[in-house]
Amino acid sequence: MMTEEKYNLVKIYERSFRENWDAPAVTDYGTDVTLTYGQLAINIEKLHILFKECGIKKDDKIAVMGKNNSNWIAVYLATITYGAVIVPILQDFRANDAIHIVNHSGAKLLFISDINWEGIDLDQIPHVRAVVSLNDWHPISLALDPKKINYEAIADEFKKKHPEGYKAEDVKYDERSNEAIGSINYTSGTTGFSKGVIMPLNGLAGNVRYGLESGLVFKGSRFVTFLPLAHAYGCAFDFLSCLAAGGHTWLVGRTPSPKILLKAFAEIKPTLILSVPLILEKIYKKMIVPQIQKAPVSWVLKVPFLDEMICSKIREQLVQAFGGEFKQMIIGGAPLNPEVEAFLYRIKFPMSVGYGMTECAPLITFTPYEQGSRKYSCGRALPGIMEVKILNPNEEGIGEIVTRGENTMTGYYNNPQATKDSFTPDGWLRTGDLGLLDEDGFLFIKGRCKTMLLGPSGQNIYPEEIEAKINNMPYVLESLVLQQEDNRLVALICPDYNEIDASGMTPEQLDESMEEARKQVNSELAAYEQIAIVKLYPHEFEKTPKKSIKRFLYTNMV
Repeated sequence: MMTEEKYNLVKIYERSFRENWDAPAVTDYGTDVTLTYGQLAINIEKLHILFKECGIKKDDKIAVMGKNNSNWIAVYLATITYGAVIVPILQDFRANDAIHIVNHSGAKLLFISDINWEGIDLDQIPHVRAVVSLNDWHPISLALDPKKINYEAIADEFKKKHPEGYKAEDVKYDERSNEAIGSINYTSGTTGFSKGVIMPLNGLAGNVRYGLESGLVFKGSRFVTFLPLAHAYGCAFDFLSCLAAGGHTWLVGRTPSPKILLKAFAEIKPTLILSVPLILEKIYKKMIVPQIQKAPVSWVLKVPFLDEMICSKIREQLVQAFGGEFKQMIIGGAPLNPEVEAFLYRIKFPMSVGYGMTECAPLITFTPYEQGSRKYSCGRALPGIMEVKILNPNEEGIGEIVTRGENTMTGYYNNPQATKDSFTPDGWLRTGDLGLLDEDGFLFIKGRCKTMLLGPSGQNIYPEEIEAKINNMPYVLESLVLQQEDNRLVALICPDYNEIDASGMTPEQLDESMEEARKQVNSELAAYEQIAIVKLYPHEFEKTPKKSIKRFLYTNMV
């Protein structure tokens, strides 16, 4: 447990508000709304008054649900600096899932965007004292005196409390140990079972500490925040680390299509970029693949020395597309396509892959690009913060990844059995992922324990590795490899219909192309990994907010 004051999470933001009072903190991208650290601190102080009027006490739960915006950030920071527990709810969750999380967590206040409130009414969440709009702070629904719980009343109370105004030196938050619960994050994994991760302030502080000490974030950092802040990955670095360092984050509330993001990158010129693989893979496919498939370029790429010129040109083009001023790009949240990763390493694109999970808020392993990140690896355990080992490795060194350290959760909320099952008897957190460690401590992910399949003679089959090969085939958008009752493997493929329409391909030709893809992939696989059947799926697979396919929805389709 980190006990020094410099690592105390509440004190980190108290210092940051004071030291960066006049600097820009957050901007709602596409609007004229920018808050300085001082303006954000004032909004937090007003929210503290609201909490008090609502009778919120230390360790009470406050839920927040909506798209990324400056009000979302204010609610989060106001909650943890007040001494309450924040319950972030992903905006993509359905109404019934949101209702369950609010009730299961026992949240007493709910801040929610107007569009997410549709389909919910106060009778469904009887313990909630007030529902407040994230759009403009208006009270949506009240179980309390409406005369006290509105923007005007809070503003009047603020003036009474601070008649001479609220200044940097007024920012003073109550002492709160890092052992206290900071958040309860409900997982949105691919297994279909959502659990509330109890994260102490220490776990959040561990991620912030790494962001600061590694130099990834610094005073004046610029971030384009498009990952959902309710997810641990975006929350830890785009938001918590950035504002701890005195950086400026632009919040993209719209769906992060490559077109929208490339425009934002060009305008803001971020100093660090956090992304999930899907975004980078789409940009790679649209920008890079058409170039390297042209006859002159594809030929030159095979010629020593000449290929360096082409690689340098492509790297510079890609760097400029992302704004041209970023130190590196960090990829996490899901596996990166090996072909894409291999090419980016070949052209020396400044990129590293990290590994984490909601239960570690989220970071477990990462090695910065300039420190020698390795192809296909997700780096080493965070030095001085996390430990990693492989549980019960097989003859190839592959086994379940287990971890422990500062960033680790204390358990699942109101779920003692799931908590017990998630830790080894000696206190290591079971990740449910398969991997191996090389002699230098670099971690290589092989797949999920729950998705690993068994071959006819008990061989381990990692469907994610086969899917990566299928996804590189022409006219394939994405795929899932599943196993039938007779143990034969089936590839469920969603075709790239935009590419198909542009080529004028007929349904018969599509079937032929998919069969050719099956044969090509099988030529690269062991006998026990062979794809027996290809089935076409009409649209994209349903995904979690971090863009991992919800595999459990499709297991009965073969």
